[in-house]
Amino acid sequence: MLKRPKISKTLRKGILLFLLILLIEYLVIPELTGFSQNLYLLKKVKLNYLILGIILEGFSLFAYARLEKAVLTEPKLNLFTISRIQLSTLALSHIVPGGSAAGTSLGYKLLVDNGVNGSDAGFAVATQGMGSALVLNLLLWLSLLISIPEHGFNPLYWLAALAGLILIASFAVLILLFTTRKDLAERAIIWLTNKISFLDQIQLKNIIEKVSFRLKEFSRDKNLMLRTSGWAGANWVLDAASLWTFVAAFGKNEQPINLMVAYGLAYVLSVIPITPGGLGVVEGVLVPFLVGFGTPKGIAILGVLSYRLINFWLPIPLGAIAYLSLKVPGASKHRKAQELDRLANTYTHKKNRG
Repeated sequence: MLKRPKISKTLRKGILLFLLILLIEYLVIPELTGFSQNLYLLKKVKLNYLILGIILEGFSLFAYARLEKAVLTEPKLNLFTISRIQLSTLALSHIVPGGSAAGTSLGYKLLVDNGVNGSDAGFAVATQGMGSALVLNLLLWLSLLISIPEHGFNPLYWLAALAGLILIASFAVLILLFTTRKDLAERAIIWLTNKISFLDQIQLKNIIEKVSFRLKEFSRDKNLMLRTSGWAGANWVLDAASLWTFVAAFGKNEQPINLMVAYGLAYVLSVIPITPGGLGVVEGVLVPFLVGFGTPKGIAILGVLSYRLINFWLPIPLGAIAYLSLKVPGASKHRKAQELDRLANTYTHKKNRG
């Protein structure tokens, strides 16, 4: 008799939380806000704007995949594979509590499974996450500098600024440790990751050694820094443009700076691991701030919920399909061929040097 596969308690709780928030977000909150009075807006929706919003969201995901490809030194991992890995990690991070950590772990594992060596994979996921977060904070602060003289100061700006400063300070400390006190960084990371079953501690030490070396190289490569910053910025700006388009589809052309302030605040605050992928936090910041900037409540709710349907919910089934496609037998053979090719190239390189 076949045994039923066991589902981990964390994943089970994540799925239950996921379904509960889905119910609250799309059924309970609209009723509490009197949203049903604004359903007539659905008859006036501009379908071409909705289609454009979906396209912009797709380009945003493409930019994020290009960001990871830019920091990978493994040239034979194509963009299609990287995109599937990104969708897989995004889907997991949108389901389980503390999703960013789970998504990062899965992203690292899938990169290694697809022939990327551990140090390159570790460097890629770390640089991608840190670089993306830093660029988002810079975009938010720039938007605030433009917006505050016109709209005044909101106390929530302090919280976002504090969260951003803590994030940047944490990254700065990590980079400093990696480049000057590698022993302390090694002990901290091993302590943080000792619960992850698929990580070998000896292998992890070797990865930390190589990541430390790669970080030093990265800090000296200005072209690479500009390229990664550009792709990270494109990811956020295209995603914000998608939000603008969804709001415009229901009849409100919000000023881009105002929308960027609301967007930046929502996503900076969403890094606090309260819910998977900032679910509820993003919506809870975007809607009132858009309303505060002059968007009618019905349009704000419809625009934000439509945007999150594509931005948050759609990547979950797409990510599940992408993950399965990475696990099919043909993909496994391809990974083995990549690994053999990499080993052969390493051997040839060492032989030529000898």
